Amino acid sequence: MRLASGRLDGREQLWWVTEQGLLRVGYVAALRGEENTEWTMERFLTDLDNALDLLQSWWHWAQESEVMTDRLPDETLAPVTQPGKILCVGLNYRPHARESHMEIPQYPVLFNKYSNAVVGSGRPVHPPAIAQQMDYEAELVVIMGRRAVNVAESDALRYVAGYCNGNDLSARDLQFRTSQWLLGKAADGFGPMGPYLVTPDEIPDPNQLEIVCRRNGVEVQHSNTRHMIFSCSHLISYISRYMTLEPGDVIFTGTPEGVIFGQQESERQWLKAGETVSVSIEGLGELTTPIGNWKE
Repeated sequence: MRLASGRLDGREQLWWVTEQGLLRVGYVAALRGEENTEWTMERFLTDLDNALDLLQSWWHWAQESEVMTDRLPDETLAPVTQPGKILCVGLNYRPHARESHMEIPQYPVLFNKYSNAVVGSGRPVHPPAIAQQMDYEAELVVIMGRRAVNVAESDALRYVAGYCNGNDLSARDLQFRTSQWLLGKAADGFGPMGPYLVTPDEIPDPNQLEIVCRRNGVEVQHSNTRHMIFSCSHLISYISRYMTLEPGDVIFTGTPEGVIFGQQESERQWLKAGETVSVSIEGLGELTTPIGNWKE
């Protein structure tokens, strides 16, 4: 399944993404006579085992009944609008570590963002006025659906609710102002995700996906998640040894080579207002991020 979050009449709701368009889950629930027709991504994730089977059955019923959607969202949102944790992995592709002139990590390099960084596909990002070196980072995002504590690597993907595209936007001048990367990574809008969540039945192997980033339509990054140093299952297992992963937590798994920071200093052309960055990962659609005006 493909599930998208949106806002309708001021309330967050959940839609299926179909070949014909969007179909609102709450509308189908009402057609089936359900008492509780309020469906959000949070509800889906916090009761994943029951919700997954239920929504699959409703989806098949809606297809057989040729149900068309009643209303579209007033505003599209990131699949998960308020993650409990946004964990990011740095230097997880060897060529990217080399272009950044950093050592190949022996352990996953972890840093974090917060919910203020979350924006959906198509939503413009307005960088801080002082940030002058804006960069893109196309990434596969793992969305957790089950509570994970010290899980085995062989079992780790069972805890995943789905996957989506992500863009780890980075202000390099702020990122390297100190030894801690947080300031350049966690500004408002610096964690675009979307356009929707794709459940694992459609992504049987997240470590075999083509990943592409385009700047104003021109390809600037192209790799495959098989080139990650630490696989999705390894990352989940590793992180869960030290902190509990909860439903709705997300993991940005790292970016391949091709970022602006990896170029020669004389060749770097940092992102500017009016540009658009898109991230496309095999089977996950396309995440688009317009770069808006800098904040005053």
